[in-house]
Amino acid sequence: MNQKRTSGLSAEQKRSLWQRWKDGESLSEIGRSLGRHAASINSIVRPHGGIMPPERTRSARALTLAEREEISRGIRADVSIRQIAAALGRSPSTVSREVARHGGASQYRATMADARAWELAKRPKQCVLAANAKLRRLVASKLRSNWAPQQIAGWLKLQYADNNAMHVSHETIYRSLYVQARGVLEAELMKHLRTRRLMRRSKNATTKGQPRGQIIDAVSIRERPAEVEDRAIPGHWEGDLLSGSNNTHIATLVERHSRFTVLLKVRGKDTESVVSALIKRVLKLPTELRGSITWDRGTELAQHKKFTLATDVPMYFCDPQSPWQRGTNENTNGLLRQYFPKGTRLDGYSQAELNKIASQLNQRPRKTLGFVTPTDKLNAAVGVAFTR
Repeated sequence: MNQKRTSGLSAEQKRSLWQRWKDGESLSEIGRSLGRHAASINSIVRPHGGIMPPERTRSARALTLAEREEISRGIRADVSIRQIAAALGRSPSTVSREVARHGGASQYRATMADARAWELAKRPKQCVLAANAKLRRLVASKLRSNWAPQQIAGWLKLQYADNNAMHVSHETIYRSLYVQARGVLEAELMKHLRTRRLMRRSKNATTKGQPRGQIIDAVSIRERPAEVEDRAIPGHWEGDLLSGSNNTHIATLVERHSRFTVLLKVRGKDTESVVSALIKRVLKLPTELRGSITWDRGTELAQHKKFTLATDVPMYFCDPQSPWQRGTNENTNGLLRQYFPKGTRLDGYSQAELNKIASQLNQRPRKTLGFVTPTDKLNAAVGVAFTR
């Protein structure tokens, strides 16, 4: 029920959604085509593991709405069950059970009976892994040994050539992993898959033509002044997001001359949250430390013009997939993993706690600075005591 309430999509829109997903479109592209946010599309696709659910069809043996209407008219005309059944070409017991199941002759309504029968018919077929505990345990064991589903399926056919009950297709294994609602294989087994994806992607899926990494009117790092490159003058920074679990992040700024680090609490990875936090923090810096910021091509800086307009600090962007162009920041993020190990939720830290961690890092001597601390290096450069 919750899924229906959050999606708000018609049956036709859902069919279009799944077809687009099958064709390899991204969540964002599908969302734009349906007038929905990507997160809304994800809330539909993710519970199914990215696997399009089979479209429901009625059994050829089931009563149709037209037949139920004939039953309803026959009851109103006081025709016997046997006569109604003969007219429909059905057995009397079928019609009798139908009427009794839906309130009896006095309460039988064709439309309501048809809708209720459709709802009651939701009986998912039991997965072969759910029905066979030995097979399930064997598949789980092989997954923990980092075997691919296709390898497992092929090995089972050889190992149990004369026992079809111990055969399972690689597609069934994938579905049992990705569609956790089945409750067959544990979610933790997905980390043993080569791709470690949380849901299935179409073979046609591609990032080509998507706006990832494309920042409108971005000023290239190649246009950055030489004084920034040689680190001679303080006030030029490198920035990035440090990522944690559950899609949580911290913004990091590192001053190139001194390696002085600033940590910023951000509400999310969206450009509004990140840019607002940067503006607020940079405006607190002494004027002589507002030289420039170099960032990667992450779309969290899509509103870079807003940042520059508010702070008068130019923003430069690295070439795509060139993290080495922000080597100072990359190195610092590595040091920060001592405080924020991978898998740590980062939204639980207050700004005061982040300031304390940054202070500890800034008071550690650095080999690259001749074992001077970043704090002392920066204070010597600006001639004032600057601690955060």
